[in-house]
Amino acid sequence: MKSPLLDLLLIFLDKISMFSNFKLFGISEEEEEKTIDCDTVFYFKRGDLLEVPRTLFIHYGIYLGNNKVAHLMPDILPVLSDNTCLTGKMVTNKRLILGVLAKVASVRVDTVQDFAYGGRMIVNHMDNSFKTKPYANEDVAQRAEKLVGATSYSLLWDNCEHYVTDCRYGTPVSFQTEKFCKTVKRIIRDQRSVFVSGVSGLVLMLCMGLEPFTTLPSLLITFVLWMAS
Repeated sequence: MKSPLLDLLLIFLDKISMFSNFKLFGISEEEEEKTIDCDTVFYFKRGDLLEVPRTLFIHYGIYLGNNKVAHLMPDILPVLSDNTCLTGKMVTNKRLILGVLAKVASVRVDTVQDFAYGGRMIVNHMDNSFKTKPYANEDVAQRAEKLVGATSYSLLWDNCEHYVTDCRYGTPVSFQTEKFCKTVKRIIRDQRSVFVSGVSGLVLMLCMGLEPFTTLPSLLITFVLWMAS
């Protein structure tokens, strides 16, 4: 007789394998061959679209020439300080993550080296993903420069990828967001997720007691998954 515990374990392993193959924030082997070191600045043309892996996602910017890149960057520091000397420095991962959580960002101009943050870049790779031709490089650079300054931010709906695609192609699109949403839909549509959520909620309630702060979220999450599946 097959053990329910074994079934539960297999479901968890299935979900883990799904995310391990989910390369939303990575670069494929084919793209890896096209990467360029950030020191090879002479290769870039004004208006080029640059992308580089950073932390948990791929970051995007528009090359402006003279070793400068315009990019939409979440950053918590401008909220905490008016000191332009501090806020003008390279945005660290901690500042970036806190900016994402606070939904605070700006389109800023940094050196190629600060933009790359130690990574290797891909140039104009998105041209293959759009049916329409990109604007002329000078037009792209000018569109990018006009948007420099504080801006709204949303990880899913208004991020650095939306910024560069709007500048270069006239359409704000984020393929990372689309891929993420498709994966979430796959999980929700899989009714086994409802079972896993229900079991996890039951275990949580048994371990922590039938308190409102544990019972209500557990039941609500299970109900939402059930209705969405």
